[in-house]
Amino acid sequence: MILLTPGPTAVPETVRAAMSTETIHHRTKEFEAIFASTREMLKKLFGMPEALMLVSSGSGTMEAAVLNLTHKKALTINGGKFGERFGKIAKAFNVDYKEIVVEWGESVSVDAVVNEIKNDSSIDAIFIQISESSTGVRHPVEAVAAEVKKINPAVMIVADGITAVGVEPIDVTNIDCLITGSQKALMLPPGLAMMGLSDAAVAKIEAKPAGFYFNLATELKNQRKNTTAWTAATTLTIGLNKVLADLFEQGLENKFREIEKIAKATRAALDAIGLKQYPKNPALSMSTYELDGANALRKLLQNEFKVNIAGGQDHLNDKIFRINHMGYVEVYHAAWAVEAIEIAMEKLNIRKFDASASRAFARSFYLEG
Repeated sequence: MILLTPGPTAVPETVRAAMSTETIHHRTKEFEAIFASTREMLKKLFGMPEALMLVSSGSGTMEAAVLNLTHKKALTINGGKFGERFGKIAKAFNVDYKEIVVEWGESVSVDAVVNEIKNDSSIDAIFIQISESSTGVRHPVEAVAAEVKKINPAVMIVADGITAVGVEPIDVTNIDCLITGSQKALMLPPGLAMMGLSDAAVAKIEAKPAGFYFNLATELKNQRKNTTAWTAATTLTIGLNKVLADLFEQGLENKFREIEKIAKATRAALDAIGLKQYPKNPALSMSTYELDGANALRKLLQNEFKVNIAGGQDHLNDKIFRINHMGYVEVYHAAWAVEAIEIAMEKLNIRKFDASASRAFARSFYLEG
């Protein structure tokens, strides 16, 4: 089965092998050395002065960020299931928050965020997705952050990069907290979440610690000593160490270029067979396309062509499908996926097969670059 869902993503054989070694105890010098090496590479990946690893899904780091970086009032950007989640977290912990609701498939406007900051001086943290993976849209996070910092440099910019880190370059100049998870571009099983932190974010966390398990001040104190406050995800940390070492050996710029080429070729192929992209400003992490009856297509792809892609959520259920480009996706995986989609469309009496998808994919990837 070719796994092309936007999380969990496929785990390369070399990474699975690295994680299959003998289990080691997390309170040992051996593990501390691995942890230290991994943390330094994480800082390099984020491009930020501090980094933390938490044993949780990405939602755990979202919760930790809301609890530890909102001292007064949060502003959340709700343009999909994951933007919605930031608001739900704030509500669950009685954190005062304001929500900007954006139509699904649309990016938030910089002006909308700026207006909220100008009109409400109590907002001290903004929570926004870089790539909203329920819709495949890319929010203009860097532009939002830059404009907000001009108005009030103390406002924390928290960016959910769960489907962006390791996919494309991210300008963190004005970002204070950048979140990601193990099961996306970092090609690991679920269970480990990470965050990069600015010096300003660290100062705010340490000034007013919050939470118990997700108390980031406690984690900072321990992780600076190359250990963890609670039981570490030893196997996943070993896997992450291997992933990061391989990424830096390959070169992040080369990985970003590869992902971009696959995304462009996939979209050229799907455009060629008459499908329409759903997001107005698509993220590189996945291609999201409109199709009434998308679930029948996905079922056929899985059963007959051994290709597993994702569908839509809530009102987009059976209306869109999403193809992952993050992490371990070889060109032949993507090429087979678009060819299988075109064949499946004939089987579903949507259009006649004429190999347009394969031709467009090959031309884009190999001839146009």
